Amino acid sequence: MTTVSVTIGSIKLASPVILAPMAGVTNVAFRTLCREQELAKTGTVSGLYVCEMITARALVEGNEKTRHMTTFGTDEHPRSLQFYTTDPEYTYKAARMVADNNLADHIDMNFGCPVPKVTRRGGGGVLPWKRDRLAAILRAAVRAAEPYQVPVTIKTRMGIDDQHLTYLDAGRIAEDCGVAAITLHARTVQQAYGGHAAWDAIATLVGHVRIPVLGNGDVWEAPDAVRMMRQTGCAAVVVGRGCLGRPWLFRDLAAAFSGGEVTTLPTLGEVCQTVRRHAELL
Repeated sequence: MTTVSVTIGSIKLASPVILAPMAGVTNVAFRTLCREQELAKTGTVSGLYVCEMITARALVEGNEKTRHMTTFGTDEHPRSLQFYTTDPEYTYKAARMVADNNLADHIDMNFGCPVPKVTRRGGGGVLPWKRDRLAAILRAAVRAAEPYQVPVTIKTRMGIDDQHLTYLDAGRIAEDCGVAAITLHARTVQQAYGGHAAWDAIATLVGHVRIPVLGNGDVWEAPDAVRMMRQTGCAAVVVGRGCLGRPWLFRDLAAAFSGGEVTTLPTLGEVCQTVRRHAELL
């Protein structure tokens, strides 16, 4: 596949590959490990590597652990972090804090988490069912970040379950509120991480909104990412569980999108070197 670029607000990426934010995983050490895989293959880092999710309220209240989670490497650019939030006021304050203090170049909003302790509080993947609340949160984030040219994006799921689908409404609300792009994990909250991702929903959303749609779900190997983009028309692929314990997936993705040779299996020596490097970074 020929080289594909993607624009998300003020951010222009030469690669359509994005590391999904994953709690307890995508800290600065793991992001560096993944970025180094792309760098080794192409000589440059062109994708987007998102920090693990932080709580907007905890950031505003100065929680030390939360501030530590926003740590970025000195060579990381663009710097990307994700908010979990259910409250427009704290969303505005957190986004304004990020923009005022130059803490990141991009803000993503989590409306896709299926974990019960999150959804029981009305957050994550169930929040888009409350259309007015979703709109209020997105308007607050965009209002705070837009003057600083910090793009705001969202990640969502298809809905709560097959009888309560929200992704088309969420896409239109996001577009109307000035959100720069939307990621769709093509599963419902009820599915969590089971079953198969419904890539046809990604294609439907692509035809429903004018902002870039980023596809997520069942990207396990580089050919999956290429196939997703061809089948759905999405602007980029967001890689989550497929890279757990397999950071070299970003080497293969870089090759697939630049016309290079894809090598899906590392040698035992490469695996050992990667484990050691991860330990050093941690």
